[in-house]
Order: sequence, then structure tokens, then C-alpha cells
Amino acid sequence: MRNASPDSGTVNIIGSGTSIEGDVVSGGDIRIDGNLKGTLRTRGKLVVGPTGTIEGEVHCQNADVSGNVRGKITVTELLSLKNSAKINGEITTGKLAIEPGADFSGSCSMGGVVKDIQHDQSEAQLAEKTA
Repeated sequence: MRNASPDSGTVNIIGSGTSIEGDVVSGGDIRIDGNLKGTLRTRGKLVVGPTGTIEGEVHCQNADVSGNVRGKITVTELLSLKNSAKINGEITTGKLAIEPGADFSGSCSMGGVVKDIQHDQSEAQLAEKTA
């Protein structure tokens, strides 16, 4: 028998018409249909519904975005931008899926290859300075 954490299977919902200002931390999945201004951290999946808005920092395992996100998004596995998504900010993710119609403005770092390239560039710059 597998040991389940107390938060496994938990889905937290911030409904339409609800606004939260501050930090949200969750061990389970979370769905945002209202407004959040602050930092969101979850070990589960984040779903931002079509009426959902996040302004701030997001850290999660997986994310499906249909609403608006402004800020820094860090997703360890898959970030999926649906056709109604509007993203403005910095994305760091393992994998990225973007549907036609999604609006993304900002920067994106994806997978380990990007990190290796940045590491190689910083080593090259350091070599130039010491030469």
C-alpha cells in the first residue's frame, strides 16, 4: 500500500469574484478563477481559468493557463498555454505547449539545454575577462 501525503488529491479553488493579496502555498492542486496578487507555490498542478488573473510569482509542477498571468512563472514539468491565455513576463519550464491564439510577451527558458548554453556563455565571458 502506498503512503499518501495529507494533501494528495486536494484541489483548492479561488473562485470567480474572489481576490486575494498575499502568498498562497499548497501541497495539492489549485485552480484560480478569481484574482491573485502575490506569490503562489504548489507541489501540484495549477489551473488558471479563463476568468483567472495572477500578478506575481508562480512556482508549480504543471500548469494549464487559460487566463492572465503577469510576472515570473516557474514550472518544473509542463506549462500549457490555452488559446485564451495572456502571459506577460518570464517563463522557466521543462516543457512548453502553446495553442494558437495564446498571447505571450516576455522571455522563456526551457529545459536543461538552455541552462547549459547560459552556463557555457558565462564561462566564455569569464575566459575573455581573464585573458
